[in-house]
Amino acid sequence: MVTLCAEPGGFERTEVAPAARADPHGLGVVAGELLRASADELRVNVGGASLHARFTARRDWPRRAFGALGPAHVVPWLGQYWTPHLLSADVHGEAEVGRRVSLDGARVYAEKNWGTAFAAHWWWGQASLEDGGVAFAGGRVHGIAPTAIVAWTPDALVALAPPFARTVARASGGEWHIRARSARHAIEVRGEATGPPLRLPVPIPAERRLEVRSEHHLAGRLEVTVRRGHRLLLRGESELAGLEDGRPPYH
Repeated sequence: MVTLCAEPGGFERTEVAPAARADPHGLGVVAGELLRASADELRVNVGGASLHARFTARRDWPRRAFGALGPAHVVPWLGQYWTPHLLSADVHGEAEVGRRVSLDGARVYAEKNWGTAFAAHWWWGQASLEDGGVAFAGGRVHGIAPTAIVAWTPDALVALAPPFARTVARASGGEWHIRARSARHAIEVRGEATGPPLRLPVPIPAERRLEVRSEHHLAGRLEVTVRRGHRLLLRGESELAGLEDGRPPYH
C-alpha cells in the first residue's frame, strides 16, 4: 500500500502494488511503479500524483543493537514493532499533489512499523523542531496500552519504552497527551488537531486488503518537554506535527 497526502486541501491518493521487494543489501524498497525508496532518495507515483525527494545531512538512528522499543525488539510474535530510522535530513525536490510544491528546505523524518496486525486503538505522532524532534507510537493490546517515545536534540537522544519506563497515553477527540518517565528522564507531549482529519486506510496483511481506520492530521499542533532530572534538555512547539488516532473500521 502506497499513500501520498498533502495539506492544506486534504489531498490523498492510495494504490496497492501487487508485489514489493526490499533491498537485500541495505535500506530500500521497490513497490512496482508506485514507489522507489533508498536511504537517500524517494520517488512516488500514485493516482496521478508524484513526489521526488533527495535527502542530505542525514541523522540516522544511532543505536544498532535496538530500536525505539529497546529489548522488546527481540521478543518474537508481538503484534507490532516500531522504530524511527531517520531522525532528520534536509530535503531537495518537488511534489505534484493537485498543485506543484517545492520541497526544497523541508525536513524529513522516517520510521519503520511492521507486524501482523494493528491494535484495536492506536496513537502516533511526530514533529520536527528547531532544536530537535520527537516521535511516539502506542496502542491498546490485551487490556494494556504501551507507548514508546523518542526525542532528540543536536547532541542527545532519549528513547523511553516499557518495561524500563512508565508511560501514560491519552488520544481521543483530537487531543494527544503522552507522559513517559524513567529513572533519569521524563518526556511530556501534548498534541492538538487543528482541522478535519484525513481518513486513511491501513493494510491488513493477513487478508491482503485495506481498511479505513486512521484519522490522520498532517498539520497538527504539538508541544514537547524533555528533562533529565531537573535539567531541561528540550522544549519546543510545532504547527506542522503529524498526529494519528487509529480506531475500529469506519463504515
